[in-house]
Amino acid sequence: MTATDTQGSAPLLLTQKRIWIIFSALIAGMLLSSLDQTIVSTAMPTIVGELGGVEHQTWITTAYLLATTIVMPIYGKFGDVLGRRNLFLFAIALFTAASVGCAFATDFWGFVIFRAIQGLGGGGLMILSQAIIADIVPANQRGKYLGPLGGIFGLSAVAGPLLGGFFVDHMTWEWAFYINIPIGIIAFLVAFFTLTLPNKKATKRIDIGGVVFLSIATTCLIFFTDFGGRDDHGWTDPLTVAFGTGMLAAAFIFVMIERRVEDPIIPLSLFKNPIFVNATAIGFTLGMGMFAALAFVPTFLQMSTGTSAAVSGLLMLPMMVGLMGTSIYSGLAITKTGKYKKYPIMGAALVIVAMLWMTSLSADTPVWVICAQLFVFGAGLGYIMQVVVLVVQNSVPVDQIGTATSSNNYFREVGASLGVAIFGAMFTSRLAENLHEVFTAAGLDPSAAGEATATLQPAVLETLPEPLREGIVTAYADSLAPVFWYLIPFLVIALVLAFFLKQIPLSDVAGMVARGEAVGGDEANRLEAERLAALQGKSAATTPSDSGPSRSGRSDAGLKDTEPRNPDAG
Repeated sequence: MTATDTQGSAPLLLTQKRIWIIFSALIAGMLLSSLDQTIVSTAMPTIVGELGGVEHQTWITTAYLLATTIVMPIYGKFGDVLGRRNLFLFAIALFTAASVGCAFATDFWGFVIFRAIQGLGGGGLMILSQAIIADIVPANQRGKYLGPLGGIFGLSAVAGPLLGGFFVDHMTWEWAFYINIPIGIIAFLVAFFTLTLPNKKATKRIDIGGVVFLSIATTCLIFFTDFGGRDDHGWTDPLTVAFGTGMLAAAFIFVMIERRVEDPIIPLSLFKNPIFVNATAIGFTLGMGMFAALAFVPTFLQMSTGTSAAVSGLLMLPMMVGLMGTSIYSGLAITKTGKYKKYPIMGAALVIVAMLWMTSLSADTPVWVICAQLFVFGAGLGYIMQVVVLVVQNSVPVDQIGTATSSNNYFREVGASLGVAIFGAMFTSRLAENLHEVFTAAGLDPSAAGEATATLQPAVLETLPEPLREGIVTAYADSLAPVFWYLIPFLVIALVLAFFLKQIPLSDVAGMVARGEAVGGDEANRLEAERLAALQGKSAATTPSDSGPSRSGRSDAGLKDTEPRNPDAG
């Protein structure tokens, strides 16, 4: 199906100028999503302390990841079927509206609900950005675009903790969400006026059954791991068993549906593709270790080292420098050489080294050591995150780019949700026990100790007696550092899988070009030159006094190039 079929116009001309204009819209969307996540990570201890949910703080991250995970396959498949422009605009609008809800939340669980709604938008921003890049840029040139996208993530991840720390220390935590409102409005306007992509119409029945049962299975999986890892339930609790049973039943029904429907949301044929399976497995295992560590490092920095939120944000800077450097370098190197296999291997090895090093963290660890650990950790992530997406996109037919991209991200986010839920439960369980001992040793009533645990904030540490403050700091260190040991086996699996990742040639045709929706390369430049010449000829005909095309005529033509229209239109 061509662009002429879908919107009654000639194929889009993917000139270099148009590609960069579209890319600017993607950067705006990615900035909105990634900035929010990092701001919240730094502000989380204060948020849960004020809203009274320290013992449930993993739900702030889990709710966002769960919602993001559920909608990823939906955005991916619907983008392939209906086009990606309107979906991208919807994701930005939903994310921005949910930010308003988070800012005005008055209780912990209300805040969690709005974080989940944010996830419904954030999942679309992530998936659609990656799929649109594959639509407009060939795989052999895509690395130099994916690198800057990784750099934007790194840049916002630096700015996020700094802003979050500033808001917590000098204003209020609500500003961590107020800031999303102007950024969201700007991102929406940029995308609305620059994202020139064709809209489509579905020619096959949408897989509603697959959407429903995949969502049920994912939700049951997250609740199963959450309740199973909690002291008040455990793995043999009837409610935990019920969620586990529901997960297996929904997953079975989902597979049965996907085998029979005309256009499945996750085609089972993808799992016959060894490159897709390998790259997706790397993402799954990396997600378990990576996100669990990232979710609690800011908390460790604030509570275990006694630093403020702003200082903990600065301490995250080395990690983002490492991530940005290796992400951009690997993207440019892959574009130059066409080889990608060695980068996931290097990345997994660096992440393992960093995680082993982080098991030695304690309240007495020097700041420069923590910075060095985070730099190595970030450098490893930069070698893997965007490269795995590129590998998946290059291994599937062009009409499955969105579906394959979202499926790969879906299983990575499933791993992330499992990691945060399981290892977060281990951390909070250890923390509750250690803090109970600290408060009991200080002569506090056990019930008062429980209440203090639920509303503990970093700022409160400075007001406590020195022995009690030191006991709390030690409790955080003793609770989190040992958890890193349990993450290492999953990272080792990711390293082994990276060694078996098959190297194949990178495609030299963009997705939209291959589907007949656009013209790219030299042909696009030739047609664009002809269009500009025609426009200039009309201008000269209507203005006989002009001896040739004016500078203003060229400027007008350039401005019109950003509009989604027939290239031959005057």
